[in-house]
Order: sequence, then C-alpha cells, then structure tokens
Amino acid sequence: MSQVDRLRGSAPGKRHNARTVAALTANPGCTRRAVLDAAGVDKVRLAERIGFPGAFGQSRFALARGNAFEAMLKADDCALLRSTLGAYVGGYEDLGADEDDTLSARHTRTRALLRSGAEGLLDHPLLTLDVAGQTVFLEPDLIAYQNGSQLQVVEIKSFAIIDGQADGTAVSAAAVQAAVYVLALRRLLGDERVSHDVVLVCPENFSLQPVAVVLDVRKQLSTLKRQLSRLESVSSLIESLPASLSFDLAQPVDALVTSLDALTARYAPECLSACEMSVFCRDEAAGRTEVLGRPVREALGGIETVDEVLALASGVREPKPDQAEAAALLRAAQRLRDEAL
Repeated sequence: MSQVDRLRGSAPGKRHNARTVAALTANPGCTRRAVLDAAGVDKVRLAERIGFPGAFGQSRFALARGNAFEAMLKADDCALLRSTLGAYVGGYEDLGADEDDTLSARHTRTRALLRSGAEGLLDHPLLTLDVAGQTVFLEPDLIAYQNGSQLQVVEIKSFAIIDGQADGTAVSAAAVQAAVYVLALRRLLGDERVSHDVVLVCPENFSLQPVAVVLDVRKQLSTLKRQLSRLESVSSLIESLPASLSFDLAQPVDALVTSLDALTARYAPECLSACEMSVFCRDEAAGRTEVLGRPVREALGGIETVDEVLALASGVREPKPDQAEAAALLRAAQRLRDEAL
C-alpha cells in the first residue's frame, strides 16, 4: 500500500471537479491543504468528524436561480444566448442529451467535435485534467468551438452585473473556474487553438436579461499551472511523512487532530470561503496574527502572536532586531489610537 493510500485510509479517494480545482489556487502556500488534496482525502467528512464543519457554498435559492437562468439561455437551441453573444454562428450540439452515454464516450465525442474545426456552440462537453495523478472530469457550461480561429469558453453565472459592475469576489471565482476549463482545453488541443479570453454571461441589473462580458484569464492560468505543479511535487513530501500519519475517519478524533497538527497550515480569513478545513484552522490559529489576514501577517513579519503585537505596541517589550521596523509602526499606531481616544 502506498503512503497516499495509508493517509486516506479505507475511504475512496475524493474526486476533484472544476470548483475544487479552482479552489486550489486560493492558498498555494498551505502544506496541509496540498497534502490532503493530493491524497484525495474527503475534507468535508474530515472536518465534520473532528467537530469543525464548514458553512459555505451556494444556497438552494442561488442554485435555483442559476438553473433557471441557464435553462432560459439554452432554450430553443440557445436562441437567447446566441442573441446575447452576437458574433457566434454555426451549429449547436448538446452532448448531454444522451443520458446513457458513459463519461469516456462523452469525452471521446467532445474531443472529436473540437478537433473537427466546425463552428458553433457545444453544450455539456466533457473535458479531462490531470490533478495530482488522478484524472478529473470537467463539464463547462459551453464551449464556442471554432469561433473564428480559436475556441472560447462561455461561462454562465447567475450573479448580476449592475450598471456595468459585478461583485469582485464572484467575478474572480468565475475567472479561476473558467481558467480550469481553458487549461484542460489547451492540454487537449494546444495553446494556439484556445483563447485566454473567456465569455462570462450574467443577468443584467435586477432582471434576468443576459449580458456578455469578456474576461482575460492569463493571470489565473499561470497561478493554476503553478499550483497543479506543486501538487505533483507534494507526492515526494507525502512519501516522507511518518507511516503512522493517517486521516482514516475510522480513527478516534484525537488521532485525526494529531495527524492534522503534523501538517503546517497557512490560515487566512479568505480560507473560510474556499476550504473545507478552514473552521478548524481558524480555531487552531486563535491568538496568532494570521487570523487578522494576509496583509497584517505580512506587515508584521516575524511577530507571530497578537500578545506580542500588543506588547511591542505599548512598549512593554523590546523588539528583536528583525522586529524593529514592525515595532516602530505598531508604536506609531498605538500613539495615534491613544490621541484619538
């Protein structure tokens, strides 16, 4: 049995999807998450088992709105979507129409259609991407295949674009997810055939009237490729871990927590919206500067705890040589606070 299997225990490996692959880019410096993801550990069940379940994800109302918006766009062979996209011509092929298709059969049909060079819209395509040695199946909302000289990914989202502006966090998440699809397409067909510009289709203002905007995902692609490479290199780290380390959910909670303690985490408040282990890591990091966010942690480099910060700010404690600059900032902030109060 390999060390990866020993880490995971008796549970089957957790398969990634586009959302989980996109989430890998949220905290690339976290060894704990990298090891758990590379080993295929089910982090949702692990967090529940140790008493720190996560509380994030789309509400059922958001899911219902999203499904209704997508169904409206794709009705009548994507008539409304075609009108929104404007420049897209050619046929329409729905690869999800045949429910009896196996995943491999759908992937084969997707690959054949994409390589044919025909123009049009491809619905429910199936792509693959290698993540830490496992094949992940991905299903984009749409691919505008052979639009001019390049393929483009069309991503449908239900958050609104109001007066030309949308929630930055939602747009960022959509861009990373679209980058996952672009990377999978490029590994199938080559970089020159797949555009780094993706089309995001959302409701406009407070209606369900769709609007299309173009996102450049080159930055997200670079981050994604770095993190996938890092996951592959994590396999050597996994092999070096003690044989006693295990995340088998059949173990007592104390043993699971001890195993988690052996992996260095890099908690930040943003983890709460991206990682299933974030509630546990937040509790573990209580009293440390990392709970205040990455900008604070980086500004206070070398000062690990909130108690140290308060002691340096008040002058109760003299700074070490490498803490002198941060201590000067803290004392200035303390003086301004005292004057304001």
